[in-house]
Amino acid sequence: MGLLGEKKEAELAVGGGLVAVLPPNPKPWYLTPHLLKLNLCLLVPLFSAASVGYDGSMMNGLQTLSQWRDYFGHPQGAMLGLVNSVYPVGKVVGLFLVTYICDKYGRKLPLYIGFAGAIGFALLQGFAKNFTMFVTARAFLGFFTSFLSQPSPILITELAYPTQRGKLTSLYQTSYYFGAIFAAWLTYGTFRIDSTWSWRIPSILQGAVPLVQACGMLFLPESPRWLVSRGRSEEARKILAKCHAGGDMDSPLVDFEMNEIEGAVREESEILSEVSWFELFRTPANRKRTLIAVLVGWFTQWNGVGVISYYLTLVLNTVGITATKDQTLINGLLQIFNWLVSVFCGAMMVDRVGRRKLFLVSSIGMLVTYIVWTGLTASFVTSRSESTGRAVVALIFIYYFFYDIAFTPLPQAYTVEIFPYTLRGRGVSTMYISTFVGLIVGNQVNPIAMKAIAWKYYIVFICLLALLVVIIWFLFPETKGHTLEEIREVFEGKLNVPQNKLGSAELGEAGDEASKREARVDKIEG
Repeated sequence: MGLLGEKKEAELAVGGGLVAVLPPNPKPWYLTPHLLKLNLCLLVPLFSAASVGYDGSMMNGLQTLSQWRDYFGHPQGAMLGLVNSVYPVGKVVGLFLVTYICDKYGRKLPLYIGFAGAIGFALLQGFAKNFTMFVTARAFLGFFTSFLSQPSPILITELAYPTQRGKLTSLYQTSYYFGAIFAAWLTYGTFRIDSTWSWRIPSILQGAVPLVQACGMLFLPESPRWLVSRGRSEEARKILAKCHAGGDMDSPLVDFEMNEIEGAVREESEILSEVSWFELFRTPANRKRTLIAVLVGWFTQWNGVGVISYYLTLVLNTVGITATKDQTLINGLLQIFNWLVSVFCGAMMVDRVGRRKLFLVSSIGMLVTYIVWTGLTASFVTSRSESTGRAVVALIFIYYFFYDIAFTPLPQAYTVEIFPYTLRGRGVSTMYISTFVGLIVGNQVNPIAMKAIAWKYYIVFICLLALLVVIIWFLFPETKGHTLEEIREVFEGKLNVPQNKLGSAELGEAGDEASKREARVDKIEG
């Protein structure tokens, strides 16, 4: 891509104001030492979603293993719902504590706590002696993974290089499928072990990804925005200079970012005498943000994906695919497909296509797929046609294509963007609470409904998806083309404080230099 193409892509991501102060860099980010180091450090929080993805895929795999079912007395119905739902229950309980720690003590401390808990209780889960011990370990695993999933997207957003912020934050949730792939193929390999180790090995290795992440924590910087909010602006400037400008403390980009961050934090502190959960509902703009966060979280689970993600075995049973080998193979292939689509058709497109458009295309695609899927499943029940059953499996992949382009990369990325700094932690926690409440309800309702009315249950999700399309059309604003601080204007109008104090000589010089560079590029490419 030429310089002019890179400039246009940067303007799509963050707008022209910030682009004017970007340092000239003809090299791609992976050949620029400070950006390469930054992005390698961001792999630590980027892989936090893998722990949640591992859990869902592992439980899908364990349910196909006769060794697991025999050891725990063939749980089904409400008991099967319990073994899945205690994990998100633990996450909901943990979110209130982690939100306080994240805002008061920084974004990194919760990660240390989460890694320790996730590793310890994965071991307890793997060495469980009975059903109660297994369920208890899963509840604590859920609790401690909240300490990973809540601060991670916030830290990525607040640390990322400005023009890469949208893509990197959207990539966060795609690591869900890294964990899912790991678990799916692990259970595919261990189902041949004729002992309890067929399920103990995957259960213990749920702590493997957090263990690797913990090794990289020493290299991960703290959030500059949190440091500014605590009066540690000089530390924040050093981090921004090191990560975004190769150590240049006088970089126009660093000046621009510091002025935006300090201005936003100062204005928010003047408006808010005390940050509390009630602030989420105090103003019309905050009520809209909170409503969007709740809806995004709820519909992440209640758009039909919950039936597939935790109960793929039951779905495949309804179309005649009952062999353990076939079910675990389909689960493994599905996770690889999901990861590739969520990365290349979702996260990489957020700045080019836009968040709102991706949400709309995703929801409409899922709606159409569910209608066809329901019809084919109904046909299979009466005809028992093998070709119809295969078509249903193909539709699972088509459904996930549309799910993955928006509802994998965007829930965390979009929620982090729409909330101002002082409410960002509570906003993300609100989205997660809505997600996990939806998951808890689904884990209790889905297996019972699937057992009682089978394919007819899909009609519920057709209605919900139609409602979701209408909600997105009227409620969700576009956020691309703005810096993180500027997104406030989308909800609240023009800010009262100056956007940036570089509007004087420094910004003028930076703008003049940017104009000269653009003129040179135009001349070369023209």
